Amino acid sequence: MSRKRFIPIVLIAILALLGFGAWTVLFKSAGGPPEGFALGNGRIEADLVDISPRLAGRVAEIRVREGDRVELGDVLAVMDTAELESQLNRAAAAVASAEAAVGVAAAQVVEAEARLALARSEQARAETLGKRDMLSRQDLDIRRTETQVAEAAVAAARANLRARQRGVDAEAAAHAEVTTRIADSTLYAQSAGRVLYRLAQPGEILGSGGKLLTLVSLEEVYMEFFLSAADAPRVRIGDEARIVPDIMPANAMPASVTFVSPQAQFTPKQVETRTERESLMFRIRVKIPAELVAQRMDQVKTGVRGVAWVRLVSDDGSLPEWPQGLIPPLVDSPNDPSRQ
Repeated sequence: MSRKRFIPIVLIAILALLGFGAWTVLFKSAGGPPEGFALGNGRIEADLVDISPRLAGRVAEIRVREGDRVELGDVLAVMDTAELESQLNRAAAAVASAEAAVGVAAAQVVEAEARLALARSEQARAETLGKRDMLSRQDLDIRRTETQVAEAAVAAARANLRARQRGVDAEAAAHAEVTTRIADSTLYAQSAGRVLYRLAQPGEILGSGGKLLTLVSLEEVYMEFFLSAADAPRVRIGDEARIVPDIMPANAMPASVTFVSPQAQFTPKQVETRTERESLMFRIRVKIPAELVAQRMDQVKTGVRGVAWVRLVSDDGSLPEWPQGLIPPLVDSPNDPSRQ
């Protein structure tokens, strides 16, 4: 290549580089948020819920697969309960036996009370005869002793009845415990969501707390991002926010601020200079409304990156109006003109 042709190429490359630098400095920085707004990058997230049996056992049935959508109360899996059913039968027999023992104890109380009534009647006649000197002192003492013995027998019979009744309560509690264990062997969805992982198969034996499934709970879908120390104090919990996903840059989703960290992140260990203080960041969380998530359940995908917008409170406590590009469409009225 000749020197005359090489020089123009070099000049073009230099001009292109300078032009890119000028665009980056002058124009790209001008694309920041307007006055009264702040934004941060994040990704749409949801809580992960591990589904685990409370007790160790064999997996009898798993009714969902990865990717399945589940609703609150859906049966996800069932653990084998053959052993627990045997324990339940034994507990039921123990309850019946304890109730029969209560019946026997109640009959003993009736018998003891009858003996006491007889002893008291005989003592009363003996007291009458003793006053008339028709009965010896020794026989009168015997009748009095027999009454005391009958009273003690009644007290003992009643105490035995109470003990037998408490025995019924104990056996009934054991029966209820086994019933609860059987109920816990059926695992339900505690919220609407989607199955992310299926970590076991029917027939496998899991320990207590062993993971069967992992669900993405769609009860709370949110985005977390960071704002500077200058902007974060001007964001209030409960204020409106907007989420613009990267895959749908023309759509702004409504959200609300549910968390503003009370503590700064990235705090230097040494005493901060002004520049360091300006670099402190606060974690912010904005939540997508539950009704919107419910309407778009099949479209909700976690991990999608995007930008969250929030409004900053001015000195007089007012908030700026949302620009046209950040006004979300109505989700309840598909024929509303604002959705056109």
